[in-house]
Amino acid sequence: MRNALAFLSVFALAALFTSGCAGPEVKLGRGMSNFAEVARGGEWRRSVEQTAVFDSPEAGYAYGFVRGFDRSMARTGLGIYEIVTFPFPPYHPIFTKYLAPQPVFPDNYTPGLWSDSMFDTDTYVGLSGGDVAPFVPGSRFRVFDN
Repeated sequence: MRNALAFLSVFALAALFTSGCAGPEVKLGRGMSNFAEVARGGEWRRSVEQTAVFDSPEAGYAYGFVRGFDRSMARTGLGIYEIVTFPFPPYHPIFTKYLAPQPVFPDNYTPGLWSDSMFDTDTYVGLSGGDVAPFVPGSRFRVFDN
């Protein structure tokens, strides 16, 4: 009986954390993204760029570097906090007066999707249809045509 009660309590706890609550998963994802800021360096690059553009190039490499480091460490700390506390409310972004809710990038670089089979269409692997034998004159046999 005691084993069954322990099993049911673990099962109920797992169901509670995995059932239909978008708040915890969004908070965990945001926390993981913020935690990876040290490796990504987006705040660092953006601070150097923005300081060089709006203040002076000399200040960009000195003051912007230090400011970017501070902001990167703040975002990393925020990521750790969100990862540890993801099951508990509040689920909305916090500390938004100092840091943007989403990771930032320099204005001269906006990333896109990787060129990878996960994101590319089936055209790149030859499964999108089309002529079966386009080299044969008069071939009209097509795959996946509607």
